[in-house]
Amino acid sequence: MAGDLDGKVALITGAASGFGAAMARRLAARGASVVCADVNEEGAAAVAAEVGGVSLRCDVSELADNEAAVALAEERFGGLDLVALNAGVATGFGLEDDFDAALYRRIMGINLDGVVYGLHAAMPALRRRGGGDVIATASLAGLTPVPMDPIYAANKAAVVHLVRSVGPVFGDQNIRVNALCPSFAETGIIQPIKEGLQAMRVPILEVEHVMEAFDRILASGLSGQAWFVQYGRDSEPFGFRNVPGPRAG
Repeated sequence: MAGDLDGKVALITGAASGFGAAMARRLAARGASVVCADVNEEGAAAVAAEVGGVSLRCDVSELADNEAAVALAEERFGGLDLVALNAGVATGFGLEDDFDAALYRRIMGINLDGVVYGLHAAMPALRRRGGGDVIATASLAGLTPVPMDPIYAANKAAVVHLVRSVGPVFGDQNIRVNALCPSFAETGIIQPIKEGLQAMRVPILEVEHVMEAFDRILASGLSGQAWFVQYGRDSEPFGFRNVPGPRAG
C-alpha cells in the first residue's frame, strides 16, 4: 500500500506512543503527511520527526486544543483527510470506596470528550476536502460488560454508540466514521494488569494485528461501524441486534 495515501493529510491524537505512534508510522509509510498530537509534547515531537510530520501538544479534553490540531494540519499541509481519535487512558478505580470524582471527570474528558471534541473540530476541515475518514479508538470493553472496570466500559461504550449514531449521517457527506475496538493489546495501557492477564492466559494482541484492522477499516468504505479486534480472528464490524420495535396496541 506504499504511496496510496500520497497527498493525504492525517491527524492522530495520542500519537506519542502505542497505537497512535503505530498509526503515524503506518500512514506516513503509505505517503500521508502526519500531524502528531499528544499531551506528551516531547513524545509526539519524536514520532513526528521519525515520520517527517509535525507535532503539537494537545489535551484532547479541551476543545481549543482539538481545534488547534486541525488548524495546524490545514496550515502546514493544506487540508485534512483522515483523523485518528486515539488518545485514551486507563481507569484503575471503581464506584465504591476507591471512587475518585476528579479522576473520573479527567478520564471521561479524555476517553469520551476527546472523541466528541475531535469530531466537532475536524468535520469542517473534512468537508472542505470533500470527505474523509475518522477512526475513533474504542475498545472491546465498549462492546461487552466489564465488571472489573465499569467506568472504562462506560466511556468506551459511549464512543461506540456515538460512532454508530453519527456514522450514517456523516457517511452521506462522504465522511466515514468508525470505531476500532481492540481487546487487550501490547501497549502501555495494560502494563499495570499485564501480569494478571498472563497468569490467566488471556491472549494479548500485537500492535501490528490492531494496525491491520485499522487498514481494513480504511479500505472498507463503511461508516458507523464498530470493528472488533480479537486474538486469532479477522477484524470485522460487530453485529448488533436491533432493539424490539413497538407493538400495536
